[in-house]
Amino acid sequence: MYCLLRKEIQGFFSSLTGYLVIIVFLAITGLCLWVFPGAPNIPENGHASLDSLFYIAPWVFLFLAPALTMRSFAEEFKSGAIEWLLTRPVSEWQIVTAKFLAAVILIALAVLPCSVFALSVWWLGNPPGNMDTGATCGALTGLLLLGGIYAAIGIFSSALTSHQVVAFISAALLCFIFYEGFDALAQLITAAAAQDFVLWLSIKEHYASISRGVIDFRDLVYFFGVMALFLSFTRLKLKSRKWK
Repeated sequence: MYCLLRKEIQGFFSSLTGYLVIIVFLAITGLCLWVFPGAPNIPENGHASLDSLFYIAPWVFLFLAPALTMRSFAEEFKSGAIEWLLTRPVSEWQIVTAKFLAAVILIALAVLPCSVFALSVWWLGNPPGNMDTGATCGALTGLLLLGGIYAAIGIFSSALTSHQVVAFISAALLCFIFYEGFDALAQLITAAAAQDFVLWLSIKEHYASISRGVIDFRDLVYFFGVMALFLSFTRLKLKSRKWK
């Protein structure tokens, strides 16, 4: 599996894909936080907080993660390379896990430079250091977990089709439903029990919980559970090709 993982990571950086994901993410968030006027602008709103970053980043990743993962299986289906890969001495789990970990590593590399934003806000505080570091660390953790779910959804969508554009659109739609759709649906439900259940399905609800700086075991179960669910679906889709 290590060889597959290394091959996937090298594939990202042998083309512009890996560099573009990191550059686009940092450019959009950096411009919104420090340059463009408006509520997210940190110097303009005068608060030593990275709340604006953690509001913007999920929406940026909602498009970047599907763009990153849309080639995962779609390109191999189209070229026929998947048949060669499935005959190698590796399991479907190893193939899916290698592609997932490669995408998560790239997402982590995009998030890591955000520590520069955190240090900047820390120094700009009055007095310096007047910043909720616990909430910031929690939010960064939540952002990585959210990126993991987006990556798992993107890989599953890529396994459903040989067309990269279709994989991108379906992944972006699924990510939107899990992040914003369930949250909006819950507002339309009057029954308390049903509303709580629908809210529990929403990434936004669990992401907001971790962003407060409290790492709740139930939130971790949700994030890792959704990742495992979509990776399992992807494995079953690959396995079904052997039954044909």
